[in-house]
Amino acid sequence: NYETDGEIELASYTCPSCGAEITGDDTMGSTVCPYCGDAAVIKGQFEGTLRPDYIIPFKIEKKAAMNAFEADFKNAPFLPDEFKIKKKIEEMTGVYVPFWMFDGKASGEASYKATTSKVYEKGDEEITETRHYEVSRAGSIGFEKIPVDASSKMPDDHMDSIEPYDYSGLKEFSTAYLPGFLADKYDVSVKDSQKRADTRCASTLEDALRGTVTGYDSCTLEHKQIDLKRGKVHYALLPVWMLHTKWNGQDFLFAMNGQTGKMVGDLPTSKGKFWGLFATIAAPMTVVLTIILMLS
Repeated sequence: NYETDGEIELASYTCPSCGAEITGDDTMGSTVCPYCGDAAVIKGQFEGTLRPDYIIPFKIEKKAAMNAFEADFKNAPFLPDEFKIKKKIEEMTGVYVPFWMFDGKASGEASYKATTSKVYEKGDEEITETRHYEVSRAGSIGFEKIPVDASSKMPDDHMDSIEPYDYSGLKEFSTAYLPGFLADKYDVSVKDSQKRADTRCASTLEDALRGTVTGYDSCTLEHKQIDLKRGKVHYALLPVWMLHTKWNGQDFLFAMNGQTGKMVGDLPTSKGKFWGLFATIAAPMTVVLTIILMLS
């Protein structure tokens, strides 16, 4: 069961719009849902759930995160003004996102068809000599704590993009790290997350095997066989600064690694700003073109 370590009391918060279930300290009066931006988050009784094994505390403070977002937005000339309002950026929320961390081992072999080519001249002729090779590789890699986010509300591509986390900052879980932040409750099971972990293990081994095939002009995979052995699964909370904004009926979610500061997010384009800039550039060009035509 989820315990409080005798440090703080926890409460649950449910968003009526997207259904997100998040936890925070009991003194938190109100909050904004980090996933959909709804301000009407309902506070309720905290119910016991699986206790995390690990946590990586926030290292990037909110002010630094805000400054980074502001700087990123300023570098986007066609970004709608709504995104640059300081009050909107201040709605950024620090969230501990749930992750399953998988241990395991990948073993396998792969075979490739490779070629080398050499061009030389013989008399008046240019000759290309191509040699063909069959290349085989085999090996294994052990893995510890492969992260897979366990929240269905958090886009997987966002989480993959702000990795990696520095595991030297991994701590045994304690609720002492929670005050001032929210903690999302996992809603994707270990079983449903395993496939992503398996894919990452297999892909890493495939890339490692392919990386040893060097010195050829071309290399084509012919066959592969990857076997996976699953190990222990850990439950962890990892820090993410999140900013949700709605514009023209669309949702935009920005995320920042709360430990390293790495950011991800899709910026919309204001058509008015784009065409306004285009008009300022096109007008002088039109005048020049007209003068040229008159003189010709």
